[in-house]
Amino acid sequence: MQQPIYMPLNMTSTNDIRRSFLDYFEKNGHARVPSAPLVPQNDPTLMFVNAGMVPFKNVFTGLETKPYSTASSSQKCVRAGGKHNDLDNVGYTARHHTFFEMLGNFSFGDYFKDRAIELAWNLITREWGISADRLTATVYHTDDEAFDLWKKISGLPDSRIIRIPTKDNFWAMGDDGPCGPCSEIFYDHGDHIAGGPPGSPDEDGDRFVEIWNLVFMQFEQAAGRSFRSCRRRASTPAWAWSAYLRCFRVCMTITIRTCSVR
Repeated sequence: MQQPIYMPLNMTSTNDIRRSFLDYFEKNGHARVPSAPLVPQNDPTLMFVNAGMVPFKNVFTGLETKPYSTASSSQKCVRAGGKHNDLDNVGYTARHHTFFEMLGNFSFGDYFKDRAIELAWNLITREWGISADRLTATVYHTDDEAFDLWKKISGLPDSRIIRIPTKDNFWAMGDDGPCGPCSEIFYDHGDHIAGGPPGSPDEDGDRFVEIWNLVFMQFEQAAGRSFRSCRRRASTPAWAWSAYLRCFRVCMTITIRTCSVR
């Protein structure tokens, strides 16, 4: 059985995790953006903000610009209905809440997959000291670029960079608009917890928990069917990208607790 691996840094609460995350990305050139109100101000399609990217929705669709090209935030979210509904899972798993904070970092035509993976990996393994032996990455099954970058940057073996052919690893804002492959980071709580790695028949168990989701919005779709490249200008690798961590799941990982409800 794997032994608990504790953080070398003095972080014992979600406040510490939030502060460390925002400080890290600010140090790496990201504007620190405060959480938007829980009720969207200019989006009639949502009752509540359900993801960290919602306040930047108009930037992703090209309707709005910001005075910065990279940003980070800790966004308050509710998932109790609609496309992203965690309500039915609360109490049945150790990893779902209806109200939570989503830590996110965003690039609007600045950097893309290589820098995104590098920033995520360095924060988790170097700044927070989480053992790479506990981590597994997933990529969309056709995303060879992300697979190769994970091997190069993290040094993970092929067996722990898993290709997923389902919508779990392909994100879309809706039937129309930006979309693209995802790459997720999972933490292994150990074989004393039921469950298998992502993509396995036992993936719904609580042993392997997704703590970070990197979304590469390199396409735009129409009516949920056709795709086209989503380049904003020739000098940028893609439209935009974003990444999310659920703060309470990181806290679970750091404190080696398998239940986030205390």
